[in-house]
Amino acid sequence: MLNVEQLLSRFDPQTGEIAGVPAVERHLSDLRGCFADAAAYEQALAVDNPLVYTVASVALAGGAGDLNYAVGRLMPGCIGNEFYLTKGHFHAWRDAAEIYLGLSGDGLMLLEDEMTGESRVVPLRPHHVAYVPGHTAHRTVNVGPEPLIYIGVYPARAGHDYDAIARTNFRHLVVEHDGQPVLIPKQGKV
Repeated sequence: MLNVEQLLSRFDPQTGEIAGVPAVERHLSDLRGCFADAAAYEQALAVDNPLVYTVASVALAGGAGDLNYAVGRLMPGCIGNEFYLTKGHFHAWRDAAEIYLGLSGDGLMLLEDEMTGESRVVPLRPHHVAYVPGHTAHRTVNVGPEPLIYIGVYPARAGHDYDAIARTNFRHLVVEHDGQPVLIPKQGKV
């Protein structure tokens, strides 16, 4: 088990790396079905399969009150006019909440309430905390020119449900319009 000093000194807020912890890498080919413009996705993938994001996770323990954390690094870029994003997920234990702390870069958290379907975005940048309530799908979106680096803290028993998002995706997406990020319905136009 890690002590508090190890927890505070184990991650690099500039690179998104955690010393001694391998990061899961997600390339563009791993994000099939996540972007709304399938033609733009296939066209981009035919040219290259870039690294889109990494996540390094630390499971501190498994007790009922324990917390885990992960450090993510999401690269800048777009598919069509939709910003690079993470797959997004619900927690397997739906009541579990999570907080994200922006370390560097400029991003948004796309939140979708499981019960009402309501979608919204909250800022994720340095000195910002994004709160993800229970029963809420969440996805990170990089809306800036630099990598977005953030830390997420969640209950050890939360788990991740990626399958629910893979089946339906989010109802809204974040696109670039006139140089600004805009939240629109998946089938909508700006």
